[in-house]
Amino acid sequence: MSILKEIYTDKQIEILRKTQSQDWFMLINHGAKRSGKTVLNNDLFLMELRRVRDIAKAEGVDEPMYILAGISSKTIQNNILTELTNKYDIDFKFDKHGSFKMFGVKIIQAFTGTIGGLGGIRGMTAYGAYVNEASLARREVFDEIVSRCSGKGARILCDTNPDNPEHWLKKEYIDNPTDRILSYKFTIFDNTFLDKRYMQDTIETTPAGMFTERNIYGNWVSGDGMVYKDFDGDKHFIDDITDYKFNKYIAGVDWGYGHFGAIVVFGVTDDDKYIMIEEHAKTGEEIDYWADIAKGIKKRYGNIPFYCDSARVEHIDRFINEGLKAYLANKAVIPGIEYVATLYKSDKLYIYRPIAERFRQEIYSYVWADTAGADKVKEEYDDVQDAIRYALYTDKADGGIKTMNRKVLGI
Repeated sequence: MSILKEIYTDKQIEILRKTQSQDWFMLINHGAKRSGKTVLNNDLFLMELRRVRDIAKAEGVDEPMYILAGISSKTIQNNILTELTNKYDIDFKFDKHGSFKMFGVKIIQAFTGTIGGLGGIRGMTAYGAYVNEASLARREVFDEIVSRCSGKGARILCDTNPDNPEHWLKKEYIDNPTDRILSYKFTIFDNTFLDKRYMQDTIETTPAGMFTERNIYGNWVSGDGMVYKDFDGDKHFIDDITDYKFNKYIAGVDWGYGHFGAIVVFGVTDDDKYIMIEEHAKTGEEIDYWADIAKGIKKRYGNIPFYCDSARVEHIDRFINEGLKAYLANKAVIPGIEYVATLYKSDKLYIYRPIAERFRQEIYSYVWADTAGADKVKEEYDDVQDAIRYALYTDKADGGIKTMNRKVLGI
């Protein structure tokens, strides 16, 4: 046991013991970020492949198949394959379909983020599956994976961060454990290998409310009340920006007509603080108006990137034709909100009060919607807030977004 304690946390050892002492069909490790869920499942994945090989050999099956599933090829690579390569120096060799063999088992990759993920696994008989980020999977794809695991002794490994408490994975599986369906909840405190300073920094910078409950304590909770609970007007509104030196500028664009359209501009400092230095918010304006606003911004700050709402691609084309650097924004709502909330929490985001008329009307009324089964923000008082999110969250992944836009927009 002393050797195990050098490798695994007490929580991980508890789960290892359980999975080795009884048969089971599905194991769901869920809870806080950085709590050791995926690390454990990666090792269990290797153990399961060896077990599958032995079962298949006894049945006379030369090439048993196993499903490795994640939102995309990138998440599978980052969360599982690269981690295993770094830990065990494994060299994965892929065929032209992205499949690979290990321990005599053929591993088929399946992507759960779109309905297209069904195509790669329909009709196959699998001896097991490993589903990474299970709560983000399309329900139809997850169900298909479960139905494909019909080989003798098949088992399914899942890991996930918490989601809305009405999520199907929680209600149908986690809340209904049996001897065949095992589930374990993790908090960040379960990972006793985490650097103490890192843990403290994570706790202090995680946004209050839903994000703390999910990311620190592993609770399946919904948003309640004001979205940006850590926004403090006394702290995050500033009345003078003359002392700030900016090394770059970015802009976010939310198209509107019946509701407010908005363009916001941020200056970015050497210590990575974002200061909103311009806000333009209007209703009833055509694209000519917004193109003139954007060209004025270009004159003041240079040819800066405009990260735009993808709802009106023709407006993005107009910006490009006007000589502006317009890109499709990363519109992932919850990750984007979490990133902006983290900037408030860590005092990296400030608003220049004199220009923020619409922002001041929105910020305290930008609230979570009371909607069962989904994480949604009330679609009111959200226009400038959306433009802010587009700018900041897209800037975080700047290079990848620009590469994608060159393909989508032909630039």
